[in-house]
Amino acid sequence: MSRAIEIASTDGAIDAHIFTPANADGPLPAVVLFTDIGGLRPCYHEKAQHVADNGYAVLMPNIYYRSARGRVVPEGRSFRDPDVRQVLFGYAGLLTPVAQSRDFTALLDCIDKEAEFAEGKIGVVGYCMTGAFALRMAAEHPERIAAAAGFHSANLAVAGDANSVVQVVDRIAGRVYLGHADKDDLLPPEQIARMDEALAAAGVHFTTELYQGAAHGFTAKDAPSYDATADALHHRRIALLLEEAL
Repeated sequence: MSRAIEIASTDGAIDAHIFTPANADGPLPAVVLFTDIGGLRPCYHEKAQHVADNGYAVLMPNIYYRSARGRVVPEGRSFRDPDVRQVLFGYAGLLTPVAQSRDFTALLDCIDKEAEFAEGKIGVVGYCMTGAFALRMAAEHPERIAAAAGFHSANLAVAGDANSVVQVVDRIAGRVYLGHADKDDLLPPEQIARMDEALAAAGVHFTTELYQGAAHGFTAKDAPSYDATADALHHRRIALLLEEAL
């Protein structure tokens, strides 16, 4: 069950979707779900509905609303196509930490206003490059975010990068779960170790798990790296995290 919504922000109208379980009765705990670099598309609608069916109201925004509305990758095309990849990199380049912060505020304002969402703490989930978004949102709004999860996250802790999310995770008050692919060039072991060290030093309640045999994008059904076993495990981990935190 989903409905489209537009969210006012300082950078324009964010087109988004709210997902709830069938026959939902009353407001439900809120979860923000960010897509991977491929943006809105059917496999992420399915993913958001899967999370909602466990008893949540899920808000999934178009992270590229500044550049395009709705689905940005044409049907039959993918991130693997060089021309599509170039366009997506251009869109993603606008998503600076400052831009993300403005979007987080707009999303929280939406949650506070829309009837599907209950009052109280919320969860946030990200994939690929938005694994860092989930952590940043938790760091910037520790009073609101009770749980943050990232799966096959990219570039979480690049050495020497002052804008890396690893620089701000010490502000996180909620629980963190990170599910990594063990064959992921976008998050090598040294970055995983650097992020774990930062979370541990800050006293954050976190879990890091390596999905053996999985490659980057293992939860995306439209990617050749999709791994049904790893995808099912990732949904179980989300369910457990949200149940315990929310």
